[in-house]
Amino acid sequence: MDFDDEIDGEIEEVGSDELLSDDNLRLPVGANPLVRLHAVRAWLARRERETKLEMGEAALSLQELQASVELANLRRREYQEQSAKLQRYQQLFVQAKERLETYEESSTLLEESVNHVTVSERLLVEYYLELDRIVQDYMQELSDQEALAGIEAGEHLQPAQTPRLQALRDVQQRIERVGASYEE
Repeated sequence: MDFDDEIDGEIEEVGSDELLSDDNLRLPVGANPLVRLHAVRAWLARRERETKLEMGEAALSLQELQASVELANLRRREYQEQSAKLQRYQQLFVQAKERLETYEESSTLLEESVNHVTVSERLLVEYYLELDRIVQDYMQELSDQEALAGIEAGEHLQPAQTPRLQALRDVQQRIERVGASYEE
């Protein structure tokens, strides 16, 4: 047995990006601001990869379902069921696309923050506040749109929980998690 055979049999080591992107990551009190920044970057990159995978799976399912519907002579009830599945996969794809765009926007915003703010404890605070401003603006936009729809329908509607809003809140929660210091 040679050295290469021994390495092939071992379990692959987890890299720092994987460790830092873990949802349950808790950094110690004295963690360097660069480590905290890298934890947010790694998490965003992981979320982007996962969301792209979700989009691909939804697109593949959609494609397979469309092909099966085209080939089969379906009864009306079966056709309605297949149409409902098609709509569900289309909706999953659109929602994943909206989340992906939000994660990419958040990554770009993070890099802009890095370029304009010295890497220190203040960086993630400034980034969080900018995300909060985006959330508030988006909530107001949703509220205005739904208020117009509610006026037409004669009722008041609460702002919806959209994939974009959920992704923005997920990013904020990540910043809260890695920005907070924990005793070891």
